[in-house]
Amino acid sequence: SSSLTWPLLFNRLFVICFFMHQRDRLWCELETKIAAKKLINLHANLFIGASLILASCTTTLKERTNLKRLYDKSAQYHAPDRNPVIVIPGILGSRLVDDDTGMTVWGAFRKDYADPKSDEGARLIAIPLSADPATAAQSKTNIQPDGVLENLEVKLAGFPISIQAYAGILNTLGAGGYRDQSLGLNSIDYGTDHFTCFQFDYDWRQDIPSNATRLKAFIDEKRAEVQRSYARDYGIENAEVEFDIVAHSMGAILSRYFARYGAADLSASGETPITWAGAKDLDRIILVAPPNAGSLEAMDQLINGFNTGRPVLPYYHQALIGTFPSVYQLMPRARHKAAFWKDGRETPIDDLLDPELWQEMKWGLSGEDEKTNAALTRLMPDVTSMKERQEIAQLFQRKALARAKQFQMAMDTPAKPPEGFEMFLVAGDNRETPMVAAIDKETGDFEIVKYGLGDETVLRSSALMDERVGQTWAPNLVSPLYWSSVMFIPGKHRTITSGPIFEDNVLYWLLEEPRN
Repeated sequence: SSSLTWPLLFNRLFVICFFMHQRDRLWCELETKIAAKKLINLHANLFIGASLILASCTTTLKERTNLKRLYDKSAQYHAPDRNPVIVIPGILGSRLVDDDTGMTVWGAFRKDYADPKSDEGARLIAIPLSADPATAAQSKTNIQPDGVLENLEVKLAGFPISIQAYAGILNTLGAGGYRDQSLGLNSIDYGTDHFTCFQFDYDWRQDIPSNATRLKAFIDEKRAEVQRSYARDYGIENAEVEFDIVAHSMGAILSRYFARYGAADLSASGETPITWAGAKDLDRIILVAPPNAGSLEAMDQLINGFNTGRPVLPYYHQALIGTFPSVYQLMPRARHKAAFWKDGRETPIDDLLDPELWQEMKWGLSGEDEKTNAALTRLMPDVTSMKERQEIAQLFQRKALARAKQFQMAMDTPAKPPEGFEMFLVAGDNRETPMVAAIDKETGDFEIVKYGLGDETVLRSSALMDERVGQTWAPNLVSPLYWSSVMFIPGKHRTITSGPIFEDNVLYWLLEEPRN
């Protein structure tokens, strides 16, 4: 696949051969040494043969758009009328560290990371259940974002493996002459004249509107930095600086919220007025694989936890995931008939964010099983009564669900963007993606029963915010969002940014397409 890099192909090949070898090593202990040698030699030949096959495919991997030849002149154009770019990753896309100890809370699975199975690790990962979901960001300031996660570090049987996360976006921008402050990937020369690319890292566990407040402060800081550069290099004082954004997944939802409401919080009265305050700081935003209508994966993880790759990688229990306000805000829309009762009549569930539903089904923080109680004990060691722990957890969940409902209303209200502000969409549309779940009314069991096309995580229809889903079909798209341009790319959710189609078109949008 042209979307895979050589290191990633090698890593996958290594993992496959490693496990095949381990299987044969155990078998060898039971069989003769002669048979063992034959099997090991067979897999050694397999490894060499596969390597030669991959080597013969390098020409295919190199059949990519020559970005430098296409955009060399545009990349070297560094006048003040070229917008700086902000890269915003999605959920899990920013490294999190504990300021007190330096421990990695998220971003590396090595011996010094916060293990969710340990008491200390679980408490570092979780948002305190004593906090209000809307203000939780102020209650745990020792956990801080520490850069965009360009690679996820994993150790398998003592061997380090690096999984690319957002290096694709950063590499693409580098080829377009956008210089990042702290990153120089693949020997790309970003130039030395001024900064044109910034990474916005954030605590993706937290409430999305609270991260919009942080984004506003970040933009103001970087504007002042760019203005100083323009004053020094071009003699322009207090230049009017607008930013372009390239955002992935939840980062795209954060960008949309910021464009609509700026740093303002959701209105306590229930209806938040759309001011387009953030759009005044922006010119063009490119939203990559955004779950605009939510994702069943978010609901699944709130109910069943998050499996990063057991048994090698850790499992995050649903009680931990249930402390993340952002995940509730990524839930699918009930009006799109994303879930129904497994009652023989397939009755749609009218309100997926109803706190009474979650408590009745014993989902997430409302669970009363042994593992959930153990997780709550780990998270609230100072609370001696299990009944009190359950009450605290259920109250937090109730507030998080109510907040998510208010957030979705604010995001789904139709509103035409102001003149000069443009939204571009990149979405996957060739992978089987969870679309409909069936819920057992007796047990609360959650089961995906229908798939649609998307990127395995986000449906094409969700990225578009297609209101025809679950409603009367119409030949043309019905959406409350106004797209300046839409591009569909075959690919998975996290690797959609590393292919030549993405690279070429994003650089064209940023560098060459005429602006309003």
